[in-house]
Amino acid sequence: IGTVGYRIGNREFDAARTTPEAPDLQQLLREMVRQGCGGCVMEVSSHALSLRRVDGLRFAAGIFTNLTRDHLDFHGDMQAYFAAKRRLFELLPDGAVAVINLDDPRGADLVALVRRPVTYAIDAAADVRPGPLSFSLDGLVFDVRTPRGTLHVRSRLVGRPNAYNILAASAAAMALDLPFSAIERGVTALELVPGRFQVVSDPADDVRVIVDYAHTDDALKNLLETARPLAGGRVITVFGCGGDRDKTKRPLMGAVAARLSDLVIVTSDNPRSEDPERIIDEIRRGIVMPADRTPPRGPGNGRKGTPSIAVVDRRAAIEQAIRDARPGDLVLVAGKWHEKYQVIGDRTLPFDDVEVAREALARRRAGSRVS
Repeated sequence: IGTVGYRIGNREFDAARTTPEAPDLQQLLREMVRQGCGGCVMEVSSHALSLRRVDGLRFAAGIFTNLTRDHLDFHGDMQAYFAAKRRLFELLPDGAVAVINLDDPRGADLVALVRRPVTYAIDAAADVRPGPLSFSLDGLVFDVRTPRGTLHVRSRLVGRPNAYNILAASAAAMALDLPFSAIERGVTALELVPGRFQVVSDPADDVRVIVDYAHTDDALKNLLETARPLAGGRVITVFGCGGDRDKTKRPLMGAVAARLSDLVIVTSDNPRSEDPERIIDEIRRGIVMPADRTPPRGPGNGRKGTPSIAVVDRRAAIEQAIRDARPGDLVLVAGKWHEKYQVIGDRTLPFDDVEVAREALARRRAGSRVS
């Protein structure tokens, strides 16, 4: 059960919410029991915790991944946001495992709260840590060192954030006494999640195109820090911010994109009732080069900072980025997918970042054959 969708056995359902309303959640769990499922892995949102959708559930384990700026339009401030996430660990029954990321500053606060912590980290000292990490567009290879021994994992998932995810899942599985062989097989079998560092281009293409759901400044930072070492040329970032949502993150996302990209194309992303041009202007206020920062590589990045372009129409923005990319460039399209729609005013229109990118790549290939 999670943001991307719900799955029972081989059946998949679209997700209206990350964590369903309590009656819908109970129906899903009942169906899982009816079909003989031995367990359920659930993404528990801060909204669900605040609104008490999961009260009464008996969790065998809870995982704290991180706390970064998001949903402040709902929670108000970071303290309230953390308090909502902390509720998951307050709800854990005796004997349940709390798996906690110690690389997040809030992790230590949770360790002090719970009875049975199992910690993981890449940088900090923790119960579960990786050996040397090997990153590429083909995936991850590393050892997971635990109090019970060492796991040898290989995964098609890409990037440092997914290394954290593998550590968290491995720590939880270990704490629940799953055999190491089963954990290793499970990590190897992990499927690429739609819209999470999803490589859309073909290996034969002269540019790389990646679609990712990153829709906060921290998520965009992680995405760009993962992507930049994999780029043979420039990094071109296409993104926007949602309307009628937290406005304070807009210039922050602009600043992150400018710091880690060579070209930024700011566009629409569910403007809802707001003027999309105003949202774009607020994002671009953050695209300023601090005097003490070294410009990213690439031409045109002088004293004025990283070049940015405003293209209100999201389809046109993606098409322009892919059309104008040079051989070796990497184009990142951030913010929407798995969402297959665009909300403009009171209309919800079909829109798929992946399909638009694939169409633009096909035109680029056709153009290169003609030339």
